[in-house]
Order: sequence, then structure tokens, then C-alpha cells
Amino acid sequence: MTRSNRKQARRSCSEAADLLLSAGDPGMNNVYELMEQVAETDITLLIRGESGTGKELVARALHQLSNRRSAPYIKINSAALPSDLLESELFGFEKGAFTGAHRTKKGKFALADGGTLFLDEIGDMPTGLQAKLLQVLQDGEFAPLGSEESVRVDVRVLAATNRDLERAVEEGTFRRDLYYRLNAISVKLPPLRDRRLAIPVLAEHFLQKFNEQHSMKAQLSSQIMNAIMRHNWPGNVRELENFVRRIVVVGNQQTILSEIALPSTVGQVKPKIQALVDSALANVDEVPQIDLLKLKKSAFRVAEKHFIEVVLNETRWNRVESAHLLRISEKALEWKMRKYHIN
Repeated sequence: MTRSNRKQARRSCSEAADLLLSAGDPGMNNVYELMEQVAETDITLLIRGESGTGKELVARALHQLSNRRSAPYIKINSAALPSDLLESELFGFEKGAFTGAHRTKKGKFALADGGTLFLDEIGDMPTGLQAKLLQVLQDGEFAPLGSEESVRVDVRVLAATNRDLERAVEEGTFRRDLYYRLNAISVKLPPLRDRRLAIPVLAEHFLQKFNEQHSMKAQLSSQIMNAIMRHNWPGNVRELENFVRRIVVVGNQQTILSEIALPSTVGQVKPKIQALVDSALANVDEVPQIDLLKLKKSAFRVAEKHFIEVVLNETRWNRVESAHLLRISEKALEWKMRKYHIN
């Protein structure tokens, strides 16, 4: 993919996916770089991460970056359906294949022919179906229920899970051969609590989205922003999105604030990193001086500059240690210091 085509494809991704991938986190930049490397291949990608980290957004963005972007993108949740219904949804069935099969129906694999099939919650797929899925991945063909003829398809499969598949393999609940087939390339999305600088960017995006959706003009007070930045977000991006939605719809920020007022016990941040975040938030009063509608561009720069200064002071300006704490390279740290005139 040429540079211009790559930029065009990236712009065609949803705004939420673009924000998720670029909202100020080196780890997510690495995710996007990997996606660009494998986008034009048909290799299977396993997307891992906690619930709510945006695994489906990554899958959609990957589809848009691929040569299959003009073909169908089909999603199915492996945990949402019982085994027999999931099989018919995946592979389709012929008329009369079972009681109630009054007509022939195409399955998700057939519907995704030429495009991408996203298998969400793959770790919860019943073991009986795993062998048939493996066959499709290996041979590119399957037989619909009630049919003696095989159907060939050209489908790029993406899978996602929040489960420990290695443990599931050892426990015998997930096929080892299917695991190795799906895990050709694996990418893990970091939880939102490890992406502190992305939180105000995403919050402002969701605020604009729901203000437009509900014809409202809600804003995020400095108190709300402070609480948002301190919360650990065990439900990740999805929890943040729902939280901002309630602020817009309910309107009473004090009532909503009580939902995250208590410190979360889920996914505690490393003490030293949390201390740095708390210190950076000491000057959070800078945020209200910025038009919240421009928070995506402006507030992030304010937060990033201040956070880098806090880390440098904490390490006595040891750039190696500072880069390690910030999870960026020394070269990237030096570039940012020049950018923000930190010396």
C-alpha cells in the first residue's frame, strides 16, 4: 500500500477507531504500525485485550486498511449463541436441514466471501465447532448444514478474545491446533488505565458525539475531568463512553460523579505511575481555560507536556529512566522535549 493510499484508507476508518488508535499512546501506535504491516495480507490476526478496550474497532479499522475494504465486513459473537445456532449462523443451512429450516440460508462465511469475518469472543466458541472452524481456515471450504456439497470461500478471518487462551488450551477447552492457527499474529490492546493521556481525548470525542446525537450542549467540568482522569476504568473505553453518555442524557453531573468517586480496586496502576499521574493532575485547572470543543487537539498537548515534566523531575532528568516510565524511546522523548521546549 502506497503512503497516499494508506492515508486515504486511514481516513476512511471510523472516527472512534482513529481516536482509539492515535489518542496519545505509544502502545497503540505500535498496534497501528502492526496493522499496516499485515493489512494487505490474508494472515489471521488474533486481537487480545480486556473487555471494552476496542477490539472490534481495531478489526473494523484493519478491514478498512486492507484490499478487501470494498467487500463485506461481517461480525459474529461466538459467546452470544448456543452451539447449534452458532453453527448454522456460521456455515448456513439447506432447506429441510432441521426442524424449522423452511428455506436455505447463507451463513456468515458465505456472506463474508471476498471480505473479512470478525469472530468476537473466539475463546468462548464451543469445542464441537472448533474443528469445523479449523477446517475452513486451512482449506477455505465448508459444507452448510444439510448439504453434501462443499462451498469454497475467500475470507480473511480476524478473531478477538479477552480470555487466557493458553490456559484454555492447557485445560482442554480450546483446541491447540486452532490456537496456533489463529495466533499467527497476535496484538494486545492495553487497558485504558494504562493510557491516561488518551482519556481526555476520548472523553471529549464521546461528549461531542452524544451532544450531537441528543441535541444537547453538555460540558465536562474540571471536577468531572479530574475524576475521569483518576478513575481506573475497569470497563475500559466502553465504560468511559457510557459514562459520558449518562452525563449528556441525565445532565446532573454530581449524581453521575458519584459512580466513579470511589477508588477502583480493579486493575490497580503501578504505584509509581499512579503517583506521577496524581502529580500531573495537580494543575488540572489549566483544562477549563481551553475550549472543550478543542480538547482533542489542545488539552492533550497540555497534559502531555506537563506529564513529561513531572516524570523528568521525578527521575532527576534521567532521560533513559524517563523514557522507560513513559513507555517511549529515548529518541521519541528527546523529540517531544524539543517540541514542548522542555530544557
